[in-house]
Amino acid sequence: MHTIEAIHISICDGDYVKGVVCLAKGLKKVKAAYPLVVAVLPDVPEDHRNMLLNQGCIIREITPVHPPVSNKGSSFARDYFAVNYSKLRLWKFTEYWKMIYLDADIQVLGNMDNLFSMPSGIFYAVMDCLCEMDGVLCPHVVQWPQELGERPLAYLNCGMFIFEPSRHTYVRLLRTLKVTPPTPFAEQDFLNMFFKDISKPLHHIYNLLLPMLWRHPEEVELDRVKAVHFCLPGSKPWDYTGEEENMDRKDVKMLVARWWAMYCGAPVDLPCNRTSSQGSNGASRWGWVFNGASSWGFSWGFFTRASSRGSG
Repeated sequence: MHTIEAIHISICDGDYVKGVVCLAKGLKKVKAAYPLVVAVLPDVPEDHRNMLLNQGCIIREITPVHPPVSNKGSSFARDYFAVNYSKLRLWKFTEYWKMIYLDADIQVLGNMDNLFSMPSGIFYAVMDCLCEMDGVLCPHVVQWPQELGERPLAYLNCGMFIFEPSRHTYVRLLRTLKVTPPTPFAEQDFLNMFFKDISKPLHHIYNLLLPMLWRHPEEVELDRVKAVHFCLPGSKPWDYTGEEENMDRKDVKMLVARWWAMYCGAPVDLPCNRTSSQGSNGASRWGWVFNGASSWGFSWGFFTRASSRGSG
């Protein structure tokens, strides 16, 4: 029985707990009306689950979904993409009528409750590259795998999407997956194929992919953006060094600073400076220091650099 609506986040790796905490804080700040459900895989440790519970999240454990084994070895653009097929479990959450899925490396900057009133029966997401708005594909657009048949009219990024849980759809998804070869962008390719006849693109303000800042700057209006997606390796705020390509841009630094301000509970419009120090084990540690008025004092966050698996 369908009862309520919910914003949903899935985390697949312990490194991403900081992202989910910041996402939960962002949803509170913009006064999101609906509960936050977090799907966790069995290997997410208890202390991370407690961190999410302390933010008011509803925890739901899911088991991994494994794609068919390819006789060509790894078919994925990045090996860790294989775990993303676990998103298919979300269609089992039939106690909810409609859900918005958000990757853990997304920061919410504005209220998106209006999306729950979108017409039903449609799979909504933002186009993976804004060049598709004009129908002229740029060199960076994801190449559609020929083995999945006809290319959708718009290739969607599945770091954020609106869907309606359904047991019938869930069974069809898993049945179709069994006979679908794995492709470079894993569940994103698969969901684009599966829903191509009922999918519609949302405006990019609901999932601004970081590369759009330099690939299609003419289309980006940062002051209108509702959610920013730190989708590139090296861009995850909790593991950010600024050393990777394009990561030293002023707009990227500003967005990372806003993420840390939200994570640490400081006002999001405060200036921010990066500092570094060495931990006792020699690991490099990075912190964001937010300098505010005396009534706020100082707020900062430190974290030890660790290998992050990234996200698409």
